[in-house]
Amino acid sequence: MPTPLRSYVNGQSEVLVQGKNVAEAMESLMAQFPLLRSHLTNSAGQLRPFVNLFLGGTNVRDLQGLETLLGPDDKLLLIPSVAGG
Repeated sequence: MPTPLRSYVNGQSEVLVQGKNVAEAMESLMAQFPLLRSHLTNSAGQLRPFVNLFLGGTNVRDLQGLETLLGPDDKLLLIPSVAGG
């Protein structure tokens, strides 16, 4: 978990989730930590544009998106985009 979101997951840097694809894994995460939902999804339930999920170094948007299949040992990396100046 990125540092700005750790307060929503009891300070954990990693969270174990279940799911056969990215959508199920994200739903598992948000079911465990409901306060994350508004930070990760919009009112339509879609991932916010600044939420980037990487699997094996590749953004899942460049794979099959939320339908990207996950293996039992896969790790998703959640990286929110940061703007600044």
